[in-house]
Amino acid sequence: MEQPDDDHGVSPSYRPKKLQPDDHSFDSSDEVNDCPIEQVRLTVSIKDDPTLPCLTIRTWILGITACTTLAFLNQFFGYRQNALSLTSVSAQVVVLPLGKFMAAVLPKKVVHVPGTKWSFSLNPGPFNLKEHVLITIFANTGSTNVYAMNIITIVMAFYHRHIHFLAAMLLTLTTQMLGYGWAGIFRKFLVDSPYMWWPANLVQVSLFRALHEEEVRPKGGLMRLQFFLIVLISSFAYYVVPNYLFPSITALSFVCWIWKDSVTAQQIGSGRRGLGIGSFALDWATVAAFIGSPLATPGFALINISIGFFLMLYVLIPIAYWTNAFEAKRFPIISSHVFDANGGKYNVGLVLNETNFQFNQQGYDDYSKVHLSIFFAFAYGLSFATLAATISHVALFHGRTIWQQTQAAFRDKFDDVHTRLMKKNYDAVPQWWFYSLWLIMIGLAMVACEGFGGQLQLPYWGVILAIGVVLFFMLPIGVITATTNQQFGLNVISELIVGYMYPGRPLANVVFKTYSYISMVQAITFLSDFKLGHYMKIPPKSMFIVQLVGTVVASSVYFSTAWWLLTSVDNICDPSKLPMGSPWTCPGDDVFYNASIIWGVVGPLRMFGRLGVYAKMNYFFLFGILAPVPVWILSRMFPEKKWIRLINMPIIISGSPSMPPGTAVNNICWLTVGIFFNVYVYGRYKSWWARHNYILSAGLDAGVAFMAILCYYTLQTRDINGMRWWGLDLDDHCPLAGCPTAAGIKVGDCPVFH
Repeated sequence: MEQPDDDHGVSPSYRPKKLQPDDHSFDSSDEVNDCPIEQVRLTVSIKDDPTLPCLTIRTWILGITACTTLAFLNQFFGYRQNALSLTSVSAQVVVLPLGKFMAAVLPKKVVHVPGTKWSFSLNPGPFNLKEHVLITIFANTGSTNVYAMNIITIVMAFYHRHIHFLAAMLLTLTTQMLGYGWAGIFRKFLVDSPYMWWPANLVQVSLFRALHEEEVRPKGGLMRLQFFLIVLISSFAYYVVPNYLFPSITALSFVCWIWKDSVTAQQIGSGRRGLGIGSFALDWATVAAFIGSPLATPGFALINISIGFFLMLYVLIPIAYWTNAFEAKRFPIISSHVFDANGGKYNVGLVLNETNFQFNQQGYDDYSKVHLSIFFAFAYGLSFATLAATISHVALFHGRTIWQQTQAAFRDKFDDVHTRLMKKNYDAVPQWWFYSLWLIMIGLAMVACEGFGGQLQLPYWGVILAIGVVLFFMLPIGVITATTNQQFGLNVISELIVGYMYPGRPLANVVFKTYSYISMVQAITFLSDFKLGHYMKIPPKSMFIVQLVGTVVASSVYFSTAWWLLTSVDNICDPSKLPMGSPWTCPGDDVFYNASIIWGVVGPLRMFGRLGVYAKMNYFFLFGILAPVPVWILSRMFPEKKWIRLINMPIIISGSPSMPPGTAVNNICWLTVGIFFNVYVYGRYKSWWARHNYILSAGLDAGVAFMAILCYYTLQTRDINGMRWWGLDLDDHCPLAGCPTAAGIKVGDCPVFH
């Protein structure tokens, strides 16, 4: 795979390639496709027609409908045991025939807005590519989960406390929209720069081209649209098996079935609660559930991830567990829960003062320190190292480039074919649009935190500190995301900072984490959408308006859906009190709740500080800072060996980026599929890869989403499930995988070792 080789990100062997005459658009006949990234040159067209209408009545109707629908379904499914995250690809497919239908039947009438000079046509002509892209941007805002819903859920369903409706609504809106300010500050570096290529966007670019461009069917082959429809129908038809008839196929762990009475064998073989050796799945949802499609991740990043995953899961964790580091054998080998010293589930009620909702020191002293599974402990340690390594890696490998791009950004010197076309044909979004919105959201965030009796526990200075954290980390994390499709979050470092500064307050901790972590995630999302618009030649002001309206609509729908379910479903998120077979178990919120105990109630001083069990995990910060240095030195010593620069220590250290709540089988399947297509197929059959890889990803995603929705609304809402049999359980049938192995520890139905 060709990647940037010198400090400017351009391979010395690359020379711009002139397009064939039939590749030129009416507006770019003199342009050369001089984008320095090969995958972009293979996927993104340099055609543009600036006369196409964008913000049409079709865009608004279909866009808001898609945004609302995805927001409702994602929040609805998010509380369920078999969680499903619907991406904008589903809407991207559905709205095309709807748009064409509206173009065929709506009258070509001009409507004047009363009292203004504004007017619009009900039917401005054929449904076009730019309308389709903007509708998909609307859908993107609806498919992006609202992190603040985790806070509202744990307050109401786990801590069983009241939160003011308006405080919850302001928290939802401000956490989602703070990211616009960061997007405005960093768009010059992360959008205009051709070296920031955002690999995941190429999936949608490829699908847009397949759906809109006319092409001649190759002899003995298929047009891209035909290929997409075949994949979509096949994925749709097959997903009834793992989703409804045979859910156990989502994790097949043969080692457990062979050694049914061995705890060790099941710890090794379980794909859901163990190391996953020999475990696999026959289900695309398992592959793409937690990290997204592997087909959208560059090959060099996949290889780095696979190295880190192997070293973590099959070297570090087994050594630490079977040498009983941190009393590891008292607890499951892999779990995201918190435990007391006797291996039981930690009773947070004993260490939390119900009156003021703060830490109870006496109860803690009388009860137990908090303990973690060895995997969860090292997952936190490696997240410390990953963040430190990101800063070090970007400074060493991209420092000079960032400085040169900073100078270029201020001089407006970025110059590839896509940037030239955008600057020539469209006006940029004024910076004050971003900054004004940013300042308004900061003000509202302070009102949400300081008002309403201080229910959110975070003082105003916490909002300001969260902004400072994002300012420091935004550029290095943005560079990594824009070049590798791997995004490292600020959740752990945010929890650590506020946990030390403002301990014993669980809501203050998670609110601070949300204002720092999610404002950066939202900024990354906005920037990614801007890059998609950059590739598809969408007017930037139209992009901004659609993102803004979409975010407001999506936030309102997510909040309304969550509030409705939390106030109407009895015992939601409490499996011990739910009826047998009830799906409302909230697995993602359960992880969030346990994190609030670790960082908010007990605090990092009693977890990773001098008073805690896991103080040695802080050495991972030092390890992370130093890890990229040897690679950088080797790249300087042997500049002719280009592969050295593709060693990415932050990605390697991250190991298993989706765990938890992802599992070993998710990562194993994700890496296997990704390496096959983006290393083997890309290297051996590049022409096939260029035409079909991203379309294959889009078709698989869409088929899974449509079948899941169909099954739910036609069968599962009526409690019509498949016949009762062994394969109907959403489990890998490794009941002993979560058992402790220390002598004398008795937990549930687990055997007691002596």
